[in-house]
Amino acid sequence: MQDYYSSTELRDFASALFQRVGLAKDRADIIANVFLQADLLGFTTHGLHRVVSNLEWLQSGESKLSGEPKVLSDRGNCFNWDAQFLPGPWVLSKAIEQALSRVSEQGVVTATIRRSQHIACLAAYLPQVIEAGYVAILTCSTPGENTVSPQGGIDPLFSANPLAFAAPAGGYPLLFDVSMSITAGAYVSRAKREGRKMPSACLKDHNGKISDDPSAFKNGGSILPIGGADHGYKGAALSAMLEVLSMALGGYGRGDDSAKRDKEANSVFLQIIDPQAFGAKADFLRQTIALSNLWEQNRSDSDEPVRVPGQRAWANRTRQLRDGVELYPSIIKDLQPWAEKLQVPLPSVLTKS
Repeated sequence: MQDYYSSTELRDFASALFQRVGLAKDRADIIANVFLQADLLGFTTHGLHRVVSNLEWLQSGESKLSGEPKVLSDRGNCFNWDAQFLPGPWVLSKAIEQALSRVSEQGVVTATIRRSQHIACLAAYLPQVIEAGYVAILTCSTPGENTVSPQGGIDPLFSANPLAFAAPAGGYPLLFDVSMSITAGAYVSRAKREGRKMPSACLKDHNGKISDDPSAFKNGGSILPIGGADHGYKGAALSAMLEVLSMALGGYGRGDDSAKRDKEANSVFLQIIDPQAFGAKADFLRQTIALSNLWEQNRSDSDEPVRVPGQRAWANRTRQLRDGVELYPSIIKDLQPWAEKLQVPLPSVLTKS
């Protein structure tokens, strides 16, 4: 049986939890909304599921309750911030706000952020960019994390290095959020918790044996890069590119001994593009809409229609804003002890199905 919740009530609930551990309301509201947007789009491992870890970081001091990012450089069309371990969803939201305020004049605005606490679901930040009519490229890497092995290697080297992209394209945007590894660590943890195998042999144990057993990830095991055992050099190359964009341009990463102690703190690369800096908006949309339509009309090799990136996520978001949010079953269960501890009422269930 599935429970559904009001999106507004879920956001207010998460915000109240963050406020009870000392975060200012405006920051708590922003962070709660980012997590909600992830669940609305269907990214259930990096939405409200991440509230618990963020509460723990705020209470332990791993995430700072107050302060501002330090501006390391700013040329108008590009800037670099040191987040100084402020909550990732708040810092990145402020960077996007800054970029959006500049992009109509600059045409393209690029930003890097170092030492941001974990930013969670990248796609969750992009609806506001799409609705403003812009294109977004967003990626992050984790200097203190080694979970993905390179092609032919045994030892984990890269972090998962997700990449998100969004562009307006008519009824729904072209939108995706994918890791440069076959799967994300959160899915491995979920499979282990639920006592099941991975959908495919996407892991290596510490001896280099390929496996579908989540326990292979422990004690020096790794996740395979995109392309798997046969074509993983493609995923490894993309991982390197994204670490250059986020860590090297940001000036902080694997070359710094202190970064190895930063745990889940992210290095971030953000680029927002105004299509009208290059030509008429109608010309841009003519191309993106044509691409989406041709993709939709492609003959399917199964009973299911061909899936265009962004189509299902945007439909999920529209439906859940209207009918209620379908939370992954373990999320409320994990949040309940925090709700009791912080004396915040759990959100009410709209319907069950």
